[in-house]
Amino acid sequence: MKRSRRGLAIATTVVAMTMSLAACGGGSSDSTAADGTVTIHVEAWKGGGAEPANVAEVNKAFEEANPKIKVDFQYVTANDTYTQKLQPELLGGKAGDVIMVDSSKVQKWGDSGYLADLSKESWADKISDGAKPFVQNGGKTLAMPMELVGIGLYANTDLLKKAGITEVPADWPTFLDDLGKLKAAGVNPIALPDKAGWTAQSAFQASGSTLVYQKNKRWDSDFLAGKASIPSDWQEPLNQLKALGDQGYVNWKNELGVDEWAQGSQDFMAGKSAFWYQGAWQISNVKKAGFPVSFAPWPAGAAGTQPNAMFFPGTMWGVNSQSKNTDAARKYVEFWSQAQNLSKFLDAEHGASPFADGTTPTAPETTAFTDAFSNGRYRLMPANTWLSGPTETAAGTAVQAFLLGQKSADQTLKDIQTAATAK
Repeated sequence: MKRSRRGLAIATTVVAMTMSLAACGGGSSDSTAADGTVTIHVEAWKGGGAEPANVAEVNKAFEEANPKIKVDFQYVTANDTYTQKLQPELLGGKAGDVIMVDSSKVQKWGDSGYLADLSKESWADKISDGAKPFVQNGGKTLAMPMELVGIGLYANTDLLKKAGITEVPADWPTFLDDLGKLKAAGVNPIALPDKAGWTAQSAFQASGSTLVYQKNKRWDSDFLAGKASIPSDWQEPLNQLKALGDQGYVNWKNELGVDEWAQGSQDFMAGKSAFWYQGAWQISNVKKAGFPVSFAPWPAGAAGTQPNAMFFPGTMWGVNSQSKNTDAARKYVEFWSQAQNLSKFLDAEHGASPFADGTTPTAPETTAFTDAFSNGRYRLMPANTWLSGPTETAAGTAVQAFLLGQKSADQTLKDIQTAATAK
């Protein structure tokens, strides 16, 4: 899931300022002043630009609770910019004391020995069973999970009312019926911008979260063990995407010309469609548009059923194994693990807590998602195993070709399986 790619919409001037500030940053050298005050350097792709995420508030609270520790926080634009900055810093022993990571970086940077073992920290045993595999490498806990982030269906409920729709659909037949009512009322039913290939393949995964995982909660482990296959089990989710085009609710050719991360969100906030597919991290921005919004799981199941929500294991804190300020760095991460502190971040992200005893914020906009989470009706995307970045990219390309009529359903699913099992 290219979740962090939404940072690509940030202005170029902000990126330039960020990089110049980061270049002046400290790295992992000993930063103890004469009075015993330690300065830790923290690098992250959240906490600045278009995604402040209440990081500054948590940092301030940490410094107030730990007057002998100062936080030098450096925001770096996500994805390639972040990796291109951090990779040589880690190699040269100059990266921050605390660095933001995700499940793929836990594996890559963990294999390289860049991340400290946090298995004995007070919070490590409190990580929920579902989140543990994403923060572990080689049996060691290498990161503190910060969030589980929902990805699903946005609804402009003002536009729904124009078509006489009073509730966001929870099942596939109702969803199709509502799309038909919206179209008949002169409202653009749904926007699924797919220029980068992210939206359609992610909606495909969201549909499978209900259609595949409600039948077999162990599907991922079965697949990895060779006991399940994508061609045999994922036909129906792919057919749902095709149905949206066949019934005239989505023009997939046009959607390939719309960027998911910038134009797509701008169009929805301008009231150009009743439904839109994206992550919960957009809720705060969407609310600024001034219309009531609801965020719900993709309605994939049979009539009268409740859908599974799909969550992405999001950002995490890791401690640089080469840090000269390791005690202070670990104390910083431990502070973030505490529910009263992490909740500030989760509020901004509209995320769920990755801790078994954590507190998941509730909001009117996310009722359907939080209900599914609290009732155990959810699936975590296996971003650490078969649905890693390369597989996700390959799946996006394959699904795009399928929706344009360039590839059969069988070949599309076989191509995804090939990518998922490639060594």
